[in-house]
Amino acid sequence: MADTNREMLRTTFGQDAELYDRCRPTYPAQLFTDLATLAGLGPHARVLEIGCGTGQATLPLARLGCQVVAMDLSPDLAAVARRNLAPFPNVSVVAAAFEEWQPSDGSFDAVLSATAFHWLDPDVRMIKAADLLRPGGALGIVSTHHIAGGTTAFFADAQRCYERFDPTTPPGMRLTSDDETAEEAAEFDRSARFGPVEFRRYEWQQTYTAHEYLDLLMTYSGHRALAPRARTGLFACLAHLIDDVYDGEITKQYRNRLAIAHKTP
Repeated sequence: MADTNREMLRTTFGQDAELYDRCRPTYPAQLFTDLATLAGLGPHARVLEIGCGTGQATLPLARLGCQVVAMDLSPDLAAVARRNLAPFPNVSVVAAAFEEWQPSDGSFDAVLSATAFHWLDPDVRMIKAADLLRPGGALGIVSTHHIAGGTTAFFADAQRCYERFDPTTPPGMRLTSDDETAEEAAEFDRSARFGPVEFRRYEWQQTYTAHEYLDLLMTYSGHRALAPRARTGLFACLAHLIDDVYDGEITKQYRNRLAIAHKTP
């Protein structure tokens, strides 16, 4: 992703923080059980979460008793996160860009980024995360993938809507089970700051009505960045498919992937 595109698109998520809070899915509970085991997290462990959104991944960390600093680029998302996490005095929420932020009170036992790490500056993210960790501390990166499964035929039909209204759409795209593990492991290796990377995968489904699905799409940067006329046409096309062809609802297959490695001495 070009630097200019990344900088522009990563600011779109805070344009409607309440919609983001309502529509963005949470993460499987097993992911946090595994994270706690692999990273050695428990009460009083110091965790930095990068790109917390409105707290979808922060809440499980808070419930573990971790001392969490949760940060997000968007002041509006951070404000909703503070509201959602108000019952947890062990969590502080910071509105800041990770690339520019500096802690005032020492290193962390773990750094976590859930569906946000790819938005960070690739020249900074891995090295700065390592610098913020204590020796042996863990960097966990959660990515979210829409993969083959669920209402498969709908997503094939929907491709024609995208090709019609978004000219940047590559023709003939279809969902696969690929999640690009090799490049992520290579980024850990290139940094020369971490030991071997471990991966865990979690698959699950979510069913949506047309209204719910279009709301979800409005929390995605690419859809928010479409020209209004193109987005209106695209959404009408997708709603027609869901309501008139697929009986009012479709199911989306998700995969979350946790990549985790420990900082070398």
